[in-house]
Formats: sequence, structure tokens, C-alpha cells
Amino acid sequence: MFLQNFLSPFTGILLVCLLAIVLQIVIYSPISPDLLELPPVSLFQYTTNNILQTVEKIGEGVLEKPEDVYVDKEGTIYTATRDGWIKRMHKNGSWEDWKMIGGPNLLGISMSVDGDILVCDPDKGLLKVGEDSVTVLASEVEGSKIRFADDVIEASDGSVYFSDASTKFGLHEWTLDFLEAKPHGRLLKYDPSTKKTSVLLPSLCFANGVALSQNEDFLVVCETWKFRCLKYWLKGELQGKTEIFIENLPGGPDNINLAEDGSFWIALLHMRSWEMDFVHRSKAAKHLMATFPKLIELTRSLRKKATVVNVGDDGKILNKFDDSNGKVISFVTSAVEFKGHLYLGSLESNFIGRLQLNRSTH
Repeated sequence: MFLQNFLSPFTGILLVCLLAIVLQIVIYSPISPDLLELPPVSLFQYTTNNILQTVEKIGEGVLEKPEDVYVDKEGTIYTATRDGWIKRMHKNGSWEDWKMIGGPNLLGISMSVDGDILVCDPDKGLLKVGEDSVTVLASEVEGSKIRFADDVIEASDGSVYFSDASTKFGLHEWTLDFLEAKPHGRLLKYDPSTKKTSVLLPSLCFANGVALSQNEDFLVVCETWKFRCLKYWLKGELQGKTEIFIENLPGGPDNINLAEDGSFWIALLHMRSWEMDFVHRSKAAKHLMATFPKLIELTRSLRKKATVVNVGDDGKILNKFDDSNGKVISFVTSAVEFKGHLYLGSLESNFIGRLQLNRSTH
């Protein structure tokens, strides 16, 4: 009887304390999360070949987390690194600190039709970098700031298409966008004739990589948190229409690049583990992780893998290469094909991976 009388008020106090903790977590949480609908786990996700463990390391020790890579027609390699430099490697193998942009957060990089470099700076917006100049092409659109410029591609007519990954969270808060799982991203277009930027597609779940088809009749944009890519028609009867290009990918699509045969290379981020699957199904768990950022370290193990897929222009997977345990390269964020080789960018490496494509790999 004494124990029962003691436990009753103690239990009440405990429940009140727990309720107070829960309310504090929700009130101070920086997110308003949705549950993330995950694609079904398939055998494809567990089939590994570790072909990426055969990559050659280019620029090891010279580069710091080269997320994206571009190779021009002459074979010169350009990459934007986390130390704020655009660096380039000449055909003789020498590296040059080509252009200091000033911010340490450079993302997507590609070539302009006039030979300059287009760069996405999540803080400054869309930049155009020449031998003697750095120009901000777009820092806002329709009255709102471009908060997270991510990837860019230019069409032959000079139109520039680029992604704004999130209108709510910046680069250093990308995990909050991941946990919130709401469509804050958008696909943008910069018109060089009017110098105006417009929104082509709003409400994308972390708009990421952008690529043009070989005939430039459609554009593909990656939705990382949806595990899919969308096709946006630029020409023909379907001009202005959107459809799913590929879905249920075995990872979150990051950057996408056109291959020499008209197919596409997509780098995939590993976002699946039993711990994270539980978090995606629980708003309470999302609030908890967002309120206590140290818990985000649970995702660190997911960055120790690397996967790229080759997808036909019909949206069907043709091939897949991986490093299943990050033995050589991990957290691959871009894959660019040039003259029989695949060049890989990574946010966990200090080099660019180069993979020779041959009959056994392509």
C-alpha cells in the first residue's frame, strides 16, 4: 500500500516531466516535418560489384571535397572545392588554383557556351566565371532570394537552367530539409537576353542535379528526397509539361550528367538504414533529431558508400557501379563521362575518382 501511494504521485510527476520534455522538443524544433515516403527496398539495392574500388585517384591531396566535376573538350578538368577555389587540371597533369570565388560552399559547375564557367554558390546564387571576372547572374527570382543554388546547365541558345535546392534551408542546414521532407526546392531558368530569372518548376523535394537531353528537347532534374528524377519538356507537343523520368531509385539522386551516347549518369546518395527508415516514419523522431543536431551523426555511416547508375534516355537503368563499403571512394556526388572514362566528384574525398569504361563496366 505504501509503495502504491508513493508511486502514484511519482508516476504523475514523471509523466508531467516527460510531457514537458516532449513539448520543449516540439516547440523548439526548427522543422515542421512530413513523413518521407520511401521506395520499396529491392534486391537491386543489395547487389554490389565494387567496381568503383578500381578508380584512379586524381589530384589526391590537392583537392578538398570536390563535389562536382566538368571536363572541357580539350580534356581540362574543372572542379569547385570546399576551400573556395575553382581548380583545374591541365592535360599534362598539373593542377592550377584557377579562381578564388571567396565562399567555401561551391556546388554545381558546368561550361557556358562562350567558354566561361557557370558555378552554383548557395550563398551568392548563380555565378559566371571568366579568366578575368566573376559575375553574379542571378541571386533572386520573382522577389525571393535564391537560397541554395545547387546545379546548373546551359543550353545551346544560351538559356541557363539551374536548381534551388531549398527556399527554407541553406547548405549548412541541408539535414533539416532532409528531416522536414517538404517540397521547398524549385527549378529555375535564367534568360541572358532579358537577364531575368523565372521559376519553371516549384515545389520540388530538394531540387538537385540538372541535365539536358542530347537533342535538348527535355531537361531532367533530380528530386533527392523523392528518390526520383523528373523530365521537363522544352520542345515539341509536350513543351512545358512534366513527367516522371525515373523513380524508386536505390538512393537519393544528386548530380546528373549527359553521357556520350545520350544516356545519363546519376550519382546516388545512400539514405537507407534501419535507423533512418524509422526516423522517416516518425515525426517525433524527426523533431528529436532536429532539436539535438548531434543525433544527425547517425547518418554518418550512410556516407561510407558510393553508387552511380547509368540511365537511358527512356528512364531505364542500364548499369550500376558501386563501392559498397567506401574502401576507396565514398559519398560520390557527381559522375561525368569523357573519352572512355568516368570522373567522380565526392564530398568525402580529397581527390577526383577516374574510372576506365570498357566492355566489362559499360
